[in-house]
Amino acid sequence: MSLLREVASNTSSPVVVRLLAGDEDGQRWDDFVTSCPDATFFHREGWRRVITAGFGHKAYYLLAEVDGEIQGVLPLVRQRSLMFGDALVSTPFCVYGGVAASSEDVRLALELEAASMADSMGVAHLECRNRRASTIGWPAKDLYCTFSKAISADQQDNLAAIPRKQRAEVRKGLKNQLVGEMDQDLAGVCYDIYSESVRNLGTPVFSRNYFRLLKSVFGKDCDGLVVRHKGRAVAAVVNFYFRGEVLPYYGGGTMDARRLGATHFMYWDLMGHASRERGVTRFDFGRSKRGSGSFAFKQYYGFTPEPLFYQYHLVGQNKIPDLTPNNPKYRIFINLWKRLPLPAAKLIGPWIAKNLG
Repeated sequence: MSLLREVASNTSSPVVVRLLAGDEDGQRWDDFVTSCPDATFFHREGWRRVITAGFGHKAYYLLAEVDGEIQGVLPLVRQRSLMFGDALVSTPFCVYGGVAASSEDVRLALELEAASMADSMGVAHLECRNRRASTIGWPAKDLYCTFSKAISADQQDNLAAIPRKQRAEVRKGLKNQLVGEMDQDLAGVCYDIYSESVRNLGTPVFSRNYFRLLKSVFGKDCDGLVVRHKGRAVAAVVNFYFRGEVLPYYGGGTMDARRLGATHFMYWDLMGHASRERGVTRFDFGRSKRGSGSFAFKQYYGFTPEPLFYQYHLVGQNKIPDLTPNNPKYRIFINLWKRLPLPAAKLIGPWIAKNLG
Protein backbone atom coordinates (compact mmCIF):
# COMPACT_ATOMS: atom_id res chain seq x y z
CA MET A 1 0.00 0.00 0.00
CA SER A 2 1.42 3.36 -1.02
CA LEU A 3 0.73 6.18 1.40
CA LEU A 4 1.98 9.73 1.63
CA ARG A 5 -0.41 12.37 2.88
CA GLU A 6 0.06 15.91 4.13
CA VAL A 7 -2.28 17.13 6.85
CA ALA A 8 -2.68 20.78 7.83
CA SER A 9 -1.61 21.65 11.38
CA ASN A 10 -1.36 24.64 13.68
CA THR A 11 2.40 24.71 13.10
CA SER A 12 4.12 26.37 10.15
CA SER A 13 4.87 22.98 8.56
CA PRO A 14 2.40 20.26 7.58
CA VAL A 15 2.24 16.84 9.21
CA VAL A 16 3.25 14.22 6.65
CA VAL A 17 1.78 10.75 7.33
CA ARG A 18 3.20 7.69 5.59
CA LEU A 19 3.95 4.01 6.07
CA LEU A 20 7.17 2.86 7.70
CA ALA A 21 9.63 1.63 5.05
CA GLY A 22 12.92 -0.19 5.54
CA ASP A 23 15.45 -0.69 8.31
CA GLU A 24 16.42 2.98 8.50
CA ASP A 25 12.81 3.94 9.23
CA GLY A 26 12.69 1.17 11.83
CA GLN A 27 15.64 2.59 13.75
CA ARG A 28 14.22 6.12 13.56
CA TRP A 29 10.86 4.75 14.74
CA ASP A 30 12.43 3.13 17.80
CA ASP A 31 14.48 6.24 18.58
CA PHE A 32 11.25 8.24 18.68
CA VAL A 33 9.47 5.60 20.78
CA THR A 34 12.28 5.64 23.33
CA SER A 35 11.98 9.42 23.73
CA CYS A 36 8.19 9.86 23.56
CA PRO A 37 6.37 9.87 26.94
CA ASP A 38 3.21 8.43 25.33
CA ALA A 39 5.05 5.40 23.91
CA THR A 40 5.28 1.96 25.48
CA PHE A 41 7.22 -1.25 24.90
CA PHE A 42 4.36 -2.31 22.62
CA HIS A 43 5.00 0.61 20.27
CA ARG A 44 8.44 -0.76 19.38
CA GLU A 45 8.99 -1.58 15.73
CA GLY A 46 9.99 -5.13 16.62
CA TRP A 47 6.35 -6.06 17.16
CA ARG A 48 5.78 -5.58 13.42
CA ARG A 49 8.35 -8.29 12.72
CA VAL A 50 7.10 -10.59 15.49
CA ILE A 51 3.45 -10.37 14.43
CA THR A 52 4.03 -10.73 10.69
CA ALA A 53 6.48 -13.64 11.08
CA GLY A 54 4.69 -15.33 13.97
CA PHE A 55 1.07 -14.98 12.90
CA GLY A 56 1.07 -14.02 9.22
CA HIS A 57 -0.93 -10.84 9.75
CA LYS A 58 -0.39 -7.74 7.60
CA ALA A 59 1.10 -4.77 9.44
CA TYR A 60 0.58 -1.10 8.56
CA TYR A 61 2.94 0.97 10.69
CA LEU A 62 2.12 4.66 10.24
CA LEU A 63 4.59 7.39 11.08
CA ALA A 64 4.06 11.15 11.04
CA GLU A 65 6.83 13.60 10.18
CA VAL A 66 7.15 17.35 10.51
CA ASP A 67 10.06 18.86 8.57
CA GLY A 68 11.44 15.36 8.06
CA GLU A 69 11.50 14.47 11.76
CA ILE A 70 9.27 11.73 13.20
CA GLN A 71 6.74 13.32 15.57
CA GLY A 72 4.30 10.44 15.97
CA VAL A 73 3.75 6.73 15.32
CA LEU A 74 0.74 4.44 15.10
CA PRO A 75 1.31 0.66 14.79
CA LEU A 76 -1.60 -1.10 13.05
CA VAL A 77 -2.20 -4.77 12.24
CA ARG A 78 -5.06 -6.28 10.26
CA GLN A 79 -6.57 -9.42 11.78
CA ARG A 80 -8.94 -11.41 9.58
CA SER A 81 -10.66 -14.65 10.54
CA LEU A 82 -13.95 -16.42 9.97
CA MET A 83 -14.41 -16.93 13.71
CA PHE A 84 -13.54 -13.47 15.02
CA GLY A 85 -14.10 -11.14 12.07
CA ASP A 86 -11.99 -8.51 10.35
CA ALA A 87 -10.39 -5.64 12.25
CA LEU A 88 -7.54 -3.14 12.18
CA VAL A 89 -5.96 -3.16 15.64
CA SER A 90 -3.30 -1.16 17.48
CA THR A 91 -1.89 -3.46 18.59
CA PRO A 92 -2.98 -7.12 18.76
CA PHE A 93 -1.22 -9.37 21.31
CA CYS A 94 -0.27 -6.19 23.18
CA VAL A 95 -2.02 -4.50 26.10
CA TYR A 96 -1.17 -0.96 24.96
CA GLY A 97 -1.27 0.68 21.56
CA GLY A 98 -2.77 3.64 19.73
CA VAL A 99 -0.91 6.81 18.82
CA ALA A 100 2.32 7.96 20.47
CA ALA A 101 2.86 11.56 19.42
CA SER A 102 4.56 14.81 20.34
CA SER A 103 1.41 16.94 19.90
CA GLU A 104 -2.36 16.74 19.55
CA ASP A 105 -2.12 17.84 15.90
CA VAL A 106 0.10 14.88 15.11
CA ARG A 107 -2.10 12.53 17.12
CA LEU A 108 -5.20 13.61 15.23
CA ALA A 109 -3.48 13.32 11.84
CA LEU A 110 -2.54 9.71 12.56
CA GLU A 111 -5.98 8.80 13.92
CA LEU A 112 -7.74 10.29 10.90
CA GLU A 113 -5.44 8.41 8.53
CA ALA A 114 -6.07 5.16 10.39
CA ALA A 115 -9.83 5.71 10.20
CA SER A 116 -9.54 6.38 6.47
CA MET A 117 -7.57 3.16 6.02
CA ALA A 118 -10.17 1.19 8.00
CA ASP A 119 -12.95 2.65 5.83
CA SER A 120 -11.16 1.82 2.57
CA MET A 121 -10.34 -1.73 3.72
CA GLY A 122 -13.94 -2.35 4.77
CA VAL A 123 -13.00 -3.87 8.12
CA ALA A 124 -15.59 -4.20 10.88
CA HIS A 125 -13.75 -1.76 13.14
CA LEU A 126 -10.53 0.00 14.06
CA GLU A 127 -9.38 -0.54 17.66
CA CYS A 128 -6.80 1.65 19.45
CA ARG A 129 -5.60 0.37 22.83
CA ASN A 130 -4.84 3.74 24.41
CA ARG A 131 -3.38 4.30 27.86
CA ARG A 132 -4.97 7.74 27.85
CA ALA A 133 -8.20 8.75 26.16
CA SER A 134 -8.02 10.33 22.74
CA THR A 135 -10.03 13.50 22.12
CA ILE A 136 -11.23 12.27 18.74
CA GLY A 137 -14.55 11.18 20.26
CA TRP A 138 -14.63 7.51 19.28
CA PRO A 139 -16.62 5.19 21.59
CA ALA A 140 -14.56 3.44 24.25
CA LYS A 141 -14.73 0.12 26.07
CA ASP A 142 -14.62 0.48 29.86
CA LEU A 143 -13.42 -3.05 30.55
CA TYR A 144 -9.68 -3.09 31.23
CA CYS A 145 -7.41 -1.51 33.80
CA THR A 146 -3.65 -1.58 34.09
CA PHE A 147 -1.57 -1.77 37.25
CA SER A 148 1.86 -0.34 37.95
CA LYS A 149 3.91 1.09 40.80
CA ALA A 150 7.44 1.92 41.87
CA ILE A 151 9.63 -0.83 43.33
CA SER A 152 12.70 -0.70 45.53
CA ALA A 153 16.17 -2.15 45.18
CA ASP A 154 15.62 -3.48 48.72
CA GLN A 155 13.57 -6.68 48.59
CA GLN A 156 12.44 -6.23 52.19
CA ASP A 157 10.87 -2.92 51.19
CA ASN A 158 9.08 -4.63 48.31
CA LEU A 159 7.84 -7.33 50.67
CA ALA A 160 6.61 -4.78 53.20
CA ALA A 161 4.69 -2.99 50.41
CA ILE A 162 2.60 -6.11 49.72
CA PRO A 163 -0.58 -6.22 51.86
CA ARG A 164 -0.43 -8.61 54.81
CA LYS A 165 -2.50 -11.51 53.46
CA GLN A 166 -0.62 -11.69 50.17
CA ARG A 167 2.68 -11.11 51.96
CA ALA A 168 1.96 -14.31 53.88
CA GLU A 169 1.76 -16.14 50.53
CA VAL A 170 5.19 -14.84 49.56
CA ARG A 171 6.52 -16.00 52.91
CA LYS A 172 4.97 -19.41 52.23
CA GLY A 173 7.08 -19.59 49.09
CA LEU A 174 10.18 -18.65 51.08
CA LYS A 175 9.36 -21.27 53.70
CA ASN A 176 8.99 -23.86 50.94
CA GLN A 177 12.49 -22.90 49.79
CA LEU A 178 11.41 -21.81 46.32
CA VAL A 179 14.19 -20.52 44.10
CA GLY A 180 13.79 -18.10 41.20
CA GLU A 181 16.23 -18.32 38.28
CA MET A 182 16.44 -16.07 35.24
CA ASP A 183 16.05 -18.00 32.00
CA GLN A 184 16.91 -16.83 28.47
CA ASP A 185 15.29 -19.82 26.71
CA LEU A 186 11.70 -18.59 26.49
CA ALA A 187 10.67 -21.51 24.30
CA GLY A 188 11.72 -24.09 26.88
CA VAL A 189 10.46 -24.33 30.46
CA CYS A 190 8.76 -20.92 30.31
CA TYR A 191 6.69 -21.99 27.32
CA ASP A 192 5.80 -25.40 28.76
CA ILE A 193 4.51 -23.97 32.04
CA TYR A 194 2.70 -21.10 30.32
CA SER A 195 0.98 -23.42 27.83
CA GLU A 196 -0.24 -25.75 30.58
CA SER A 197 -1.54 -22.82 32.60
CA VAL A 198 -3.54 -21.19 29.79
CA ARG A 199 -4.95 -24.57 28.70
CA ASN A 200 -6.27 -24.97 32.26
CA LEU A 201 -7.98 -21.59 31.90
CA GLY A 202 -9.63 -22.64 28.63
CA THR A 203 -7.52 -20.38 26.41
CA PRO A 204 -5.76 -21.49 23.19
CA VAL A 205 -1.99 -21.31 23.53
CA PHE A 206 0.44 -19.51 21.24
CA SER A 207 3.05 -21.45 19.31
CA ARG A 208 6.47 -22.24 20.71
CA ASN A 209 7.92 -20.37 17.73
CA TYR A 210 6.24 -17.16 18.89
CA PHE A 211 8.25 -17.31 22.11
CA ARG A 212 11.42 -17.88 20.09
CA LEU A 213 10.60 -14.83 17.98
CA LEU A 214 10.11 -12.64 21.04
CA LYS A 215 13.63 -13.47 22.24
CA SER A 216 15.15 -13.18 18.78
CA VAL A 217 13.65 -9.74 18.11
CA PHE A 218 13.82 -8.12 21.55
CA GLY A 219 17.03 -9.74 22.81
CA LYS A 220 18.17 -8.43 26.18
CA ASP A 221 14.86 -6.59 26.63
CA CYS A 222 13.05 -9.90 26.99
CA ASP A 223 13.77 -12.77 29.39
CA GLY A 224 12.13 -15.36 31.62
CA LEU A 225 12.02 -16.21 35.31
CA VAL A 226 11.52 -19.83 36.38
CA VAL A 227 10.57 -20.73 39.96
CA ARG A 228 11.70 -24.15 41.15
CA HIS A 229 10.80 -26.32 44.14
CA LYS A 230 13.47 -28.91 44.92
CA GLY A 231 14.74 -28.55 41.36
CA ARG A 232 11.33 -28.95 39.68
CA ALA A 233 9.86 -25.98 37.79
CA VAL A 234 6.51 -24.95 39.26
CA ALA A 235 5.97 -21.42 37.87
CA ALA A 236 7.43 -19.19 35.16
CA VAL A 237 6.94 -15.80 33.57
CA VAL A 238 8.20 -14.06 30.42
CA ASN A 239 9.18 -10.43 31.00
CA PHE A 240 9.72 -7.30 28.90
CA TYR A 241 11.89 -4.31 29.86
CA PHE A 242 11.40 -0.71 28.76
CA ARG A 243 12.68 2.60 30.15
CA GLY A 244 13.28 1.39 33.68
CA GLU A 245 10.15 -0.78 33.87
CA VAL A 246 9.72 -4.54 33.98
CA LEU A 247 6.53 -5.97 32.49
CA PRO A 248 5.81 -9.61 33.51
CA TYR A 249 3.71 -10.65 30.53
CA TYR A 250 3.22 -14.37 29.94
CA GLY A 251 3.07 -16.14 33.29
CA GLY A 252 1.70 -19.37 34.68
CA GLY A 253 2.09 -22.16 37.18
CA THR A 254 1.67 -25.91 37.54
CA MET A 255 -1.05 -27.54 39.64
CA ASP A 256 1.31 -27.36 42.65
CA ALA A 257 2.01 -23.64 42.30
CA ARG A 258 -0.85 -22.46 44.49
CA ARG A 259 -0.09 -24.92 47.28
CA LEU A 260 3.53 -23.77 47.36
CA GLY A 261 2.85 -20.04 47.13
CA ALA A 262 4.80 -20.01 43.86
CA THR A 263 2.86 -17.32 41.97
CA HIS A 264 3.06 -14.74 44.75
CA PHE A 265 6.71 -15.59 45.30
CA MET A 266 7.47 -15.35 41.56
CA TYR A 267 6.36 -11.74 41.14
CA TRP A 268 8.11 -10.63 44.33
CA ASP A 269 11.29 -12.45 43.28
CA LEU A 270 11.13 -10.80 39.84
CA MET A 271 11.09 -7.38 41.52
CA GLY A 272 14.39 -8.26 43.19
CA HIS A 273 16.07 -9.62 40.06
CA ALA A 274 14.90 -6.69 37.92
CA SER A 275 15.97 -4.01 40.38
CA ARG A 276 19.33 -5.57 41.30
CA GLU A 277 20.44 -6.75 37.87
CA ARG A 278 18.87 -4.15 35.60
CA GLY A 279 18.30 -1.09 37.76
CA VAL A 280 14.54 -1.30 37.20
CA THR A 281 12.49 1.11 39.33
CA ARG A 282 8.92 0.35 38.21
CA PHE A 283 6.81 -2.80 37.95
CA ASP A 284 4.08 -2.85 35.28
CA PHE A 285 1.62 -5.63 36.13
CA GLY A 286 -0.28 -5.20 32.84
CA ARG A 287 -3.99 -5.21 32.13
CA SER A 288 -6.84 -7.18 33.66
CA LYS A 289 -10.59 -7.20 33.11
CA ARG A 290 -12.72 -5.57 35.78
CA GLY A 291 -14.30 -8.24 37.97
CA SER A 292 -11.78 -10.93 37.01
CA GLY A 293 -9.61 -13.01 39.30
CA SER A 294 -6.41 -11.45 37.97
CA PHE A 295 -7.85 -7.96 38.62
CA ALA A 296 -8.46 -8.89 42.27
CA PHE A 297 -5.04 -10.57 42.56
CA LYS A 298 -3.22 -7.41 41.48
CA GLN A 299 -5.24 -5.23 43.83
CA TYR A 300 -4.57 -7.58 46.74
CA TYR A 301 -0.88 -7.48 45.80
CA GLY A 302 -0.86 -3.75 46.51
CA PHE A 303 -1.43 -2.24 43.05
CA THR A 304 -4.01 0.44 42.22
CA PRO A 305 -6.03 0.00 38.99
CA GLU A 306 -5.70 2.65 36.27
CA PRO A 307 -8.35 2.65 33.52
CA LEU A 308 -7.37 1.90 29.94
CA PHE A 309 -9.18 3.54 27.05
CA TYR A 310 -9.73 1.09 24.22
CA GLN A 311 -11.39 3.26 21.56
CA TYR A 312 -13.12 2.20 18.35
CA HIS A 313 -13.86 3.64 14.95
CA LEU A 314 -16.79 1.48 13.81
CA VAL A 315 -16.99 0.67 10.10
CA GLY A 316 -18.82 -2.56 9.26
CA GLN A 317 -20.73 -2.86 12.55
CA ASN A 318 -22.73 -0.57 14.80
CA LYS A 319 -21.51 -1.57 18.27
CA ILE A 320 -18.25 -2.22 20.08
CA PRO A 321 -17.19 -5.88 19.60
CA ASP A 322 -17.14 -8.32 22.51
CA LEU A 323 -14.42 -10.90 21.92
CA THR A 324 -13.72 -11.59 25.62
CA PRO A 325 -14.17 -14.91 27.45
CA ASN A 326 -17.10 -13.27 29.26
CA ASN A 327 -19.12 -13.44 26.06
CA PRO A 328 -21.65 -16.29 26.56
CA LYS A 329 -21.17 -17.57 23.01
CA TYR A 330 -17.59 -18.60 23.86
CA ARG A 331 -18.35 -20.38 27.16
CA ILE A 332 -18.94 -23.83 25.66
CA PHE A 333 -15.69 -23.60 23.70
CA ILE A 334 -13.75 -22.54 26.83
CA ASN A 335 -15.13 -25.40 28.92
CA LEU A 336 -14.28 -27.93 26.20
CA TRP A 337 -10.78 -26.53 25.78
CA LYS A 338 -10.01 -27.02 29.48
CA ARG A 339 -10.53 -30.75 28.98
CA LEU A 340 -8.27 -31.02 25.94
CA PRO A 341 -5.07 -33.06 26.43
CA LEU A 342 -2.09 -30.73 26.64
CA PRO A 343 -0.29 -32.11 23.52
CA ALA A 344 -3.46 -31.53 21.49
CA ALA A 345 -3.84 -28.02 22.93
CA LYS A 346 -0.27 -27.18 21.91
CA LEU A 347 -0.89 -28.54 18.40
CA ILE A 348 -4.27 -26.92 17.69
CA GLY A 349 -4.05 -23.82 19.88
CA PRO A 350 -1.73 -21.69 17.75
CA TRP A 351 -4.13 -21.80 14.77
CA ILE A 352 -6.83 -20.23 16.94
CA ALA A 353 -4.66 -18.03 19.16
CA LYS A 354 -3.24 -16.07 16.21
CA ASN A 355 -6.63 -14.39 15.86
CA LEU A 356 -7.16 -13.79 19.59
CA GLY A 357 -4.89 -10.76 19.91
